[in-house]
Amino acid sequence: MPHATTWDDVRIYFEEAGKGTPIIFLHEFAADHTNWEPQMRYFSRGHRCITYSARGYTPSDVPAGEVYTYKHFYTDALAVLDHLRIERAHLVGLSMGAYSSLQIGLNAPERALSMTLAGVGSGSEIENLDNWRKQCRANAEQFETLGSADVAKVTREAPSRIPFLVKDPRGHADFYAALARHDAKGSANTMRGFQAGRPSIYTMTDAIKAAATPALIICGDEDDPCVGPSLFLKKHLPAAGLAMFPKSGHVLNLEEPALFNESVERFVTLVEAGRWPVRDPRSLAAG
Repeated sequence: MPHATTWDDVRIYFEEAGKGTPIIFLHEFAADHTNWEPQMRYFSRGHRCITYSARGYTPSDVPAGEVYTYKHFYTDALAVLDHLRIERAHLVGLSMGAYSSLQIGLNAPERALSMTLAGVGSGSEIENLDNWRKQCRANAEQFETLGSADVAKVTREAPSRIPFLVKDPRGHADFYAALARHDAKGSANTMRGFQAGRPSIYTMTDAIKAAATPALIICGDEDDPCVGPSLFLKKHLPAAGLAMFPKSGHVLNLEEPALFNESVERFVTLVEAGRWPVRDPRSLAAG
């Protein structure tokens, strides 16, 4: 199986399809590389598409120790690009993957042609940050004590997941059947290291204001934890557009695959044509 090796010798499993300008897909916490299949099939008609499983998600390695920080996760995406000798790519991320895409835009902007940030920013509210981190640590213990299958049963009816269940019960069932097969230790490590340890996006205002990478922010209007952060990013990212999907939750690429693909395709096309401009700095200063 194809693997890229990170700077700390973790093997990252990836798949690729198609030819053209590269697009790399970064998955959310409850997903893995397989959850981008509708996008891999669609976008590989005109682009070189890459999807991978993050560290802690088989068939990638599940390393031991405190090696699951947000820095490990965004540099793992860069390791995959390095392995494939890709200098720049469009980044398409959901939730955890959106946060990693944003970090690449902030810390390695020369590698990003654009960044699609879908379902981004849950747990960012400063006033609730301590509670968020406590809950993440508690969730990590659940993975370790109960196992992935039982945790999947508990989380399948979280409020931001209900729209997916209502629209597509079969897809929702498949999604949580896949989560039930995740490596419990890898999920616990990711929950404890990445989810509980990442900085709130509200603490990165200056860096966000300086990030000129073209950005498309996508949010479901029933994904309450992500609405505020999405509006914040739209306000402060200099070259950002915002798409709000009606009556939609968190798993946007699977819940609304046609709308998601259409929105990202339009965005990427405009970026490649040089028609996704940076906003007037005076409008940002006014905010």
